[in-house]
Amino acid sequence: MILAFDTYYFGNKAKTICLAFEQWTQVDNFQVYAEVLEGIAEYTPGEFYKRELPCILSLLKQIDCRNVQAILVDGYVFLDDEGKLGLGGHLYQALTVKVPVIGVAKTNFATIVDNKTFVFRGESKNPLYITSIGIDKEKAADLVKSMGGEYRIPTLLKHLDMLTKT
Repeated sequence: MILAFDTYYFGNKAKTICLAFEQWTQVDNFQVYAEVLEGIAEYTPGEFYKRELPCILSLLKQIDCRNVQAILVDGYVFLDDEGKLGLGGHLYQALTVKVPVIGVAKTNFATIVDNKTFVFRGESKNPLYITSIGIDKEKAADLVKSMGGEYRIPTLLKHLDMLTKT
């Protein structure tokens, strides 16, 4: 099973969605987990994980994670080449069973050179930026590139984003 997480913030609340699916190439037949939490902290620059990590960890309690092969997050695993952890890295550390975490970001983070790679999907001239822990970044990029859908954003990740905002 593969898990993909995203969170949408409104007021002091956060709506976190997780899509659970079996194959990297699929575009449908997934399971949806959702949770809305209140009392969410304000965003602090450089410490985004403090806001989103509790949301992901809370939702993970609803999911049987024994057969999870990877977790996708909207964001970065590393924030620089010295190993400063981003959301994905902090998630990896928080997991008792070390599941590979792949960060998929739509915007570049200039402080990372060696700890990221990128993927062009479809006919897009804009890449997705890939970081990972527990799996080689090139292998992670190949998996994201193989995800179902013709466009820059894989179909399931586009659906995930839409579900968080509805």
